[in-house]
Amino acid sequence: MTNLTSLAAEIIDGSIEVIDLTSPLHSGTPILQLPPMWGQTQTFQLEEISRYDDRGPAWYWNNFRTGEHTGTHLDAPNHWVTGKDRGDVSQIPPHRLIGPAVVIDRLAESTDDPDYLLDVADLEDWQRRHGPLPKAGWLLFRTGWSDRGDDPERYANADDQGSHTPGMTHAAAMYLAATDLLGVGVETVGTDAGQAFGFEPPFPCHQAILGAGKYGLTQLRNLEKLPVTGAVLIAAPLPIVSGSGSPARVLALVSK
Repeated sequence: MTNLTSLAAEIIDGSIEVIDLTSPLHSGTPILQLPPMWGQTQTFQLEEISRYDDRGPAWYWNNFRTGEHTGTHLDAPNHWVTGKDRGDVSQIPPHRLIGPAVVIDRLAESTDDPDYLLDVADLEDWQRRHGPLPKAGWLLFRTGWSDRGDDPERYANADDQGSHTPGMTHAAAMYLAATDLLGVGVETVGTDAGQAFGFEPPFPCHQAILGAGKYGLTQLRNLEKLPVTGAVLIAAPLPIVSGSGSPARVLALVSK
């Protein structure tokens, strides 16, 4: 109890900073655009029920409609066919929503090449410099892509060949799937590269990471405010029964 009391006191006095890694959720929040032959997710929509008026004189509230995978969100294992027999988002044990977080920074590479792919060599080099990946923790992949997050067109970065955004190779996804990580987090609209539909196999991060019972976090912001190691991440999705994921508030605790 003493340690928890101390933690709370340090959050209150600012010794531990709480950094919001969540993108704002509104009608202009970028969403994943799939080829037209497949089903599409809904943009975020608010429908006003009442606002201190004759529909409800003392209260303001809304209905909302959107997809499970809109904005900053968590992918549960059952989101992908390789994890279809694993748990839904409501079944994630609460202790697996909190864990240490480390950041691998490939801002320069992703700025030079929007199709940049994180590979095994990057992961091994990071560990030589910073130590092993955290058990029951998160690997956060910084690309700077969140700087585009208020402009859906720049964020998608699409042409007639599809979207061009950073991701990871199949080898890197398989490598991470075999670790003790909880999952991976990215700044892009999904955990895979924009061109991953054409990879072999397609969408390797979804296939390997979710198939291994791990999680994905997408559309993160403020990764530049985190240390390479030492942060603690808290992901708070809605416990949607049978849900394949959920918009989430994602916070990081960082000691000053």
